[in-house]
Amino acid sequence: MSARVSESSEPVFEARGLRKVYHTGELDVVALAGVDLSLHAGELTVLLGASGSGKSTLLNILGGLDTPTEGELRYKGWNLTDGDERTLTLFRRNCVGFVFQFYNLIPSLTARENVALITEIAPDPMKPEDALDILGLSHRLDHFPSQLSGGEQQRVAIARAIAKKPEVLLCDEPTGALDVTTGITVLEAVERINRELGTLTVVITHNAAMAEMADRVLYLSDGHIVKERRNETRLPASALRW
Repeated sequence: MSARVSESSEPVFEARGLRKVYHTGELDVVALAGVDLSLHAGELTVLLGASGSGKSTLLNILGGLDTPTEGELRYKGWNLTDGDERTLTLFRRNCVGFVFQFYNLIPSLTARENVALITEIAPDPMKPEDALDILGLSHRLDHFPSQLSGGEQQRVAIARAIAKKPEVLLCDEPTGALDVTTGITVLEAVERINRELGTLTVVITHNAAMAEMADRVLYLSDGHIVKERRNETRLPASALRW
């Protein structure tokens, strides 16, 4: 699978000088220390780094869940750092799909109903059944989370994230709670969404093996991007081992 992302177009995200400082009593914790990056449509980017390197903080800022202390973040030319909470809420609702390490499914709702929570508030969503079918779960529509395996629950969470047809899919350690075999199945689902829907996909992980499936790998340490690598050829998720 060849890398195929063009950088001639306007970036989906463009960040300049992003800093994030958390104030805890008398102590200031610098989570991001001046990050510059551009992310483009159709790209699959892996943010790689140890715990505390700033990966989750950067992902949360990209997704409008947090705001930087300093710097500027633009989404398709629009300055998100100037947005109020209502604007950021609309941005999160309409433009971004989130996948987290823990599935956050509602236990009393079926797979179909968990996805429908999103499709009922999105402006132009897929049908829940169609989103679940993309993830290979058309036979699990009416099963409750307790009746699904961990990998199936994570795939329901991905279906929920993509059902609103977001331009951006942000994944925070999506395989962190899964064994290797199940984790690869989930990564195959992420890979398929990126390939077939052209969704800009950002995956954060501490697992170096996942770097091989990306167009681009950004290495974070102590709040900085310390290295960037481009893969001429993406390794299929099915070939990953860790």
